[in-house]
Amino acid sequence: MEEYIHTNVQISRLFPVDIARGLAIAGVVLFHLVWDLEFTGFISGLAFHPLWLAFGWVLAGTFMFLVGFNLVLAHGKKFRRNAFFRRIAVVLVAALAISVVTLLAFPDAFVFFGILHSIVVASIIGVAFLRLPVLVNILAGLIILALPWFVYSQTFDPRWLAWIGFSASAPPSNDLVPVFPWSGLTLLGIASAKLLDLRNVQYAQAQTGVEGWLVPWLVWMGGHSLAIYLLHQPLMLAVIIPLSRL
Repeated sequence: MEEYIHTNVQISRLFPVDIARGLAIAGVVLFHLVWDLEFTGFISGLAFHPLWLAFGWVLAGTFMFLVGFNLVLAHGKKFRRNAFFRRIAVVLVAALAISVVTLLAFPDAFVFFGILHSIVVASIIGVAFLRLPVLVNILAGLIILALPWFVYSQTFDPRWLAWIGFSASAPPSNDLVPVFPWSGLTLLGIASAKLLDLRNVQYAQAQTGVEGWLVPWLVWMGGHSLAIYLLHQPLMLAVIIPLSRL
């Protein structure tokens, strides 16, 4: 951690990607803080305001886009099977844990297919597109983004099908990020990384000095986004709920 939080540090990762992820996870913490404050009665009317919900969608979209970006960075030149499936297993276990915890806490609106579930599926889809031309990635991404606007049916309304993204009226959930349209952003992330030729970026050669405190902290947060995602809600609720009962 010290290599990131000290001033004038040397960062040996492609740190703009980590900065983007750090900003996104900071936004998630803020988004959930507002939700927690409304849930416990400290504020009213903000958590479900259309603009605030749109902010949440932007955050989810950022993560899904970066999934594609990172696939190119990690596997663009050579698919590292063991590393890929190890990462998928970690994220999948975290996703299932969130489903179980939210089922116990919010049985009527538990997270049956949230952002982590979607990242797992989008990563698998993305790997299939890694070696395809950029134009194919772009067209497939746009089709996936657009398809739910034209294809929807009540047949897909039950939870066991709603995760696909074609439901006419999705069941309630505190976090629903279906495959269609969100994995389309992952394919666009792959296309963007290919257009920038990030397959040839070598992390060890991407060192740069960073002054100040904000950027290193964002880089650190971006590199630990999964841990922050899993821990921030329990920690915040552990403080906010007792305060709401005073």
